[in-house]
Amino acid sequence: MPRAVHLVPPSMSRYRAYLDCLADFDGTAVDGSGISDPQSPPLGEGEVREFMTARLAEEDPATDLPEGWVHCTSRWIVDAGTEEMLGFIATRHRLTPYLLAQGGHIGYSVRPAARREGVATAALEIALAEAQELGIAPVLITCDDDNQASRRTIENAGGDLEDLHEGKRRYWIGDGPRPRA
Repeated sequence: MPRAVHLVPPSMSRYRAYLDCLADFDGTAVDGSGISDPQSPPLGEGEVREFMTARLAEEDPATDLPEGWVHCTSRWIVDAGTEEMLGFIATRHRLTPYLLAQGGHIGYSVRPAARREGVATAALEIALAEAQELGIAPVLITCDDDNQASRRTIENAGGDLEDLHEGKRRYWIGDGPRPRA
């Protein structure tokens, strides 16, 4: 049975939990977080505040974004009982050519200490419902070809494998026309 989680917007009220979660990743990729360089993530209070403000602004369709960026709903995965921060998940509102080939609509990462507990499964289920509310259908989710855990998570959520593209498995969930490159 998956661990009970909820998704919360980034917030300075969880600053310490954010730092603790990032420390667990130990400089490895943090998909779904909006952190572009995991070797140098925002850590100082001012940096983190600016980072969170930017993530929240990306949700607003009225926000002008840099070329190649799309509006995105960023959430933190939190244990429903303990409120421990378990990871990150992001839902991109549309696909660029890069996202169509490599990134997909939803990206996520679960901190190493919380893996194999159904966290990704529970978080993805919530994110898929939120994607539906945003009118995103079908949803593209990708994972590295060698990432067996993410592959199982996506397949258990109903992912239909379209292809393997440059080392990424590309899955669609839901009905509707699939965008093409």
